[in-house]
Amino acid sequence: MPAKCPVCGSDVERGEGEAVARCVGIACPAQVRENVIHFASRSAMDIDGVGPALIDQLLEKQLIRDPADLYFIRVENIEPLDRMARKSAENAYNAIQRSKSASLARLVYALGIRHVGERTAQVLADRFGSIEVLRGATEEELAQTPDVGPIVAASIARFFKQEETGEVLRK
Repeated sequence: MPAKCPVCGSDVERGEGEAVARCVGIACPAQVRENVIHFASRSAMDIDGVGPALIDQLLEKQLIRDPADLYFIRVENIEPLDRMARKSAENAYNAIQRSKSASLARLVYALGIRHVGERTAQVLADRFGSIEVLRGATEEELAQTPDVGPIVAASIARFFKQEETGEVLRK
């Protein structure tokens, strides 16, 4: 296993009992790319027309740095990109705007919190009712939620304590 991420040089960790080693660099370009792709995916925020090819261009042109930056993109930013015309840029923009009305469960899932799948995201949304309340929940409150054990609760609490998470949520 490598000690450093081949993309960004950050440390690589392998959790006890896990087969996969993971880069711990929050700003790792490879992780940012995958986070944005997951965020826009059909099962998450369902942003039709915003797939890996467009996301790669938006990141390359530094038009976005995280998933929240998608909501600041304008048609004029998208239209000049490769294989984009006015109509496809408008369609992508409109899909981004429509995703603003997605359910809390979709947003929680889209954030890509480790160990939180679609079912757990729905349970969390039902229990806490808003992202602000969920973000303020203690690890103990999280662990008392059905389908959320101590490992998942610790992962959720750790996610919401990160400064970068706060920045994405503010955007």
